[in-house]
Amino acid sequence: MEEKSSKIFGIRAIIEAINSGATIQKVYLQKGLTGNLFSELNSLIKANSIATSHVPVEKLNHLSKDSNHQGVAATISPIDFHDLETLVEKVLASDKTPLFLLLDQITDVRNFGAIIRTAECTGVDGIVIQNQGSAPLNADAIKTSAGAAFKVPICRVDHLKDALFLLQASDIQLVAATEKTEYTLFDVDFTKPTAIIMGSEHRGVNPSILKMVDAKGKLPILGSIESLNVSVACGAFLYETIRQRQ
Repeated sequence: MEEKSSKIFGIRAIIEAINSGATIQKVYLQKGLTGNLFSELNSLIKANSIATSHVPVEKLNHLSKDSNHQGVAATISPIDFHDLETLVEKVLASDKTPLFLLLDQITDVRNFGAIIRTAECTGVDGIVIQNQGSAPLNADAIKTSAGAAFKVPICRVDHLKDALFLLQASDIQLVAATEKTEYTLFDVDFTKPTAIIMGSEHRGVNPSILKMVDAKGKLPILGSIESLNVSVACGAFLYETIRQRQ
């Protein structure tokens, strides 16, 4: 039986997967599906000689479980993860000011997918996750990312601290998004080569990692709720980076 992590759902996500060169094994299409976006997908399927199967909606409901399939599902080969050291060397050799994103054991797949989507929109050079304790890059994460998971390099490491040491050795500053500081994100200089660290939904950035960072920043909270959703907070940090660099 195929694992759920080998499937993606949604027309836009599958279009992005095909355009990004992902190996699509088969596309399942709901019978009678129409619309401009579907026509775009159908043209890509034919141009790339991808196997298809026209199925009733019940089949797609079974394949997708709780996901919103939008009448389309596809089975894909697993996403290839990038080697962090190689990626860092490549980015440093370019003319662009490096921007990396490290996720300290984010566990919700939809938060993970939303973060990947925002990272792609803001020009992040690479996302780093830990092998253990992190949300899987499964169908739900890919769907939520709207296909961005096929565009942003994602690296897995055994220990996040190893990534921190490598980035610091490459003169990339480490900035933690944390409430445990008197400084806001507006006090941080994001014009430097930067790696932003986002903590888990429940405990934030690990204290041992906070001891290693070069700067800390928090979001100003004016309401009575103490914190924002991690994917929303991540978006704020990334767009503040864009604002400063422009």
